[in-house]
Parts: sequence; structure tokens; C-alpha cells
Amino acid sequence: MQFNHYGGTGAFLAAALLNTADFSPAALCRVLTEHEMTSRSLDEPQARALAGWIASVRPVFGAADQGEQIALVNALLTDATTSVRVSRHDGRPPHMHFITGTDDPVVRVRAAIAGGLAVAICGAGGSRLGRCAREGCAVVYVDTSRNGRRHYCSTTCANRVNVAAHRARAR
Repeated sequence: MQFNHYGGTGAFLAAALLNTADFSPAALCRVLTEHEMTSRSLDEPQARALAGWIASVRPVFGAADQGEQIALVNALLTDATTSVRVSRHDGRPPHMHFITGTDDPVVRVRAAIAGGLAVAICGAGGSRLGRCAREGCAVVYVDTSRNGRRHYCSTTCANRVNVAAHRARAR
């Protein structure tokens, strides 16, 4: 499954931030750079604000009810976006921007994530925004597999579940 640039960036950025344990400005700058955010330099209060806000995104991943997932994303869009614009810059093809008129990195990240999750839901039905099925694992992911049937964050988690099931059957 391929997401367009903007939707993929926002959805993958959301997963990366939800899976990070270090919300220091330096660590967040690395994550934002990796996900091609243009505004990525944060101070300590901005890092705390982003850390507090990103928790509200977690229920979107692995939501069992699509209606609930849509309501959550709509709330994020209402809170985080100011307008939708088609933009073409830095040699990139036309893509959507969900905010205008600010360089505040927290505001821009919130808009990118809300918009990216909306694009992922509209383009793939939201089922591609997953949460690891292994009990005790809190990792979220964007399922880019061909068939969209990913259940675990990694092969390691899948193997742990399968080995435990095999051992339980063997007893």
C-alpha cells in the first residue's frame, strides 16, 4: 500500500511520535527531520506541548470502529488545521497542506498529523493504522503491506505470540 507524500508523512510521523520514549527537543528534531518536516526546531515548552498532544492521537491507531476513528480524526482536524491548500514547493509534486501562515513547529506537526491520518483513512479505510496485537506491546504502525493484514509491529512480536501459542498447544 502506497500513501501519497503528505498522507504518508503525517501518518508515519504520528506512529513515530507515538512510539518514541524521548521527547527532548533534540530527539524530536531528529524525528521531525526524518519525516521531512520543514519546521523542526523545538524548545522545551514546545516539546512538552507536542508530547502532551500526541497522546490524543493514539486511539486512532487500531480503532475497532471506523465511525469512532473518523470522529477522532475529525476532532484532530478541527483542533489542528486552519485551511487546506494544494502546494508545490522544493521540487515536490503538488500536495496538500492543512495549515497556513505559521512557522510554529508544534502547530505544523499537529496539522500534518491530523491531515495525514485523514488521508490514510480516506485512502485506505483506516484499517492500515494499526496497533500491535501482542498483549503488552503498545507500538503502533502504518500497515504498508500488500494485503493489509498486518497484526504485529514486528516479526519479533509475531514470533513471540506464535511460539507462546505453539507451547500452549503442546502442553
